[in-house]
Amino acid sequence: MKKHLLQIEGLRTRFHSDEGVVEAVKGIDLVLHEGETLGVVGESGSGKSVSCLSIMRLIPSPPGEIAAGRIWYYRKEGKVDLLSLNAKEIRKYRGNEIAMIFQEPMSSLNPVIPCGEQV
Repeated sequence: MKKHLLQIEGLRTRFHSDEGVVEAVKGIDLVLHEGETLGVVGESGSGKSVSCLSIMRLIPSPPGEIAAGRIWYYRKEGKVDLLSLNAKEIRKYRGNEIAMIFQEPMSSLNPVIPCGEQV
């Protein structure tokens, strides 16, 4: 049986604007196991980037907020609820154990190093 790596339960992210509240992510549930690859595909504005930014805890507040959900990250030492960590605690994981390649690959990846090495 494969071990869990990431588990998301009921993730909801929204943004407050002068026109009201925009629900950008409306209840994502997923489980990612060790050794698996996940591709997130959808139309522009469908919440792909906001979902990933929510996992990384990079949603600008204000105007954004993670309104609900759990994000469990599984490590050898046990599971960690990423949403319960403060800013200093999440920085220990971000970049060292959890990373994101942003949509513009030329600004995220080094063109002289193979992608596999960078990922």
